[in-house]
Amino acid sequence: MRAMDSTSRLDLPAAEEARPMRCLIVFCHPSETSFGAAILDMACTALSDAGHELRVLDLYRDHFDPVLSPEDWESYLLSPERNVAGVRDYVQALQWADALVLIFPTWMFGPPAMLKGWFERVWLPGVAFEVPRGRRARVTGLFRNVRRFIIITTSGSPWWWLRLIGDPCRGMMKRGFRVLFHPRCRTRWLQLYGMNHTTHDERQAFLERVRVELATTR
Repeated sequence: MRAMDSTSRLDLPAAEEARPMRCLIVFCHPSETSFGAAILDMACTALSDAGHELRVLDLYRDHFDPVLSPEDWESYLLSPERNVAGVRDYVQALQWADALVLIFPTWMFGPPAMLKGWFERVWLPGVAFEVPRGRRARVTGLFRNVRRFIIITTSGSPWWWLRLIGDPCRGMMKRGFRVLFHPRCRTRWLQLYGMNHTTHDERQAFLERVRVELATTR
């Protein structure tokens, strides 16, 4: 986990205006020289320059184990505290954050397996949500501290194809995960489509879009 701290007065709601936002970036890409790594660098610079407190979770460099073991599954509902003990640092980082930023490539119409496994092993019952008590009920979110949710991703597919098949990754993040956060949590989705055929100028323009979006995050 990397941490960078900086301070300045931000125009936040009255109860929070005296302090910067606590921003947690979760980065998932196997290559440190990827365009995703360039997005991470830009995100860190923009948020830090804006005066926010910043922590970074780099799942590949952390050697995070995304596999939910048979033992983890057995205790998933019956003894969730056992599973929390193995990922406590990640849980505490999520509970610390006002803003959650995810940076990852879209592969096979969803997040990489490493990130999906991180959700499954860290966003646990009693941590991220309360298990529904009825067959037709939905989960109750417990990450009420999160007031900003920003997803930054790239995809080889063009935008029109993802829309045609229902845009499953966007649906999971913006609708499925949104209910876990503060009721007034604001979400933003930034995606560079057709990544395999983008030009240098197009990639630079996307980095600038990321910079502007995060520099003005409040």
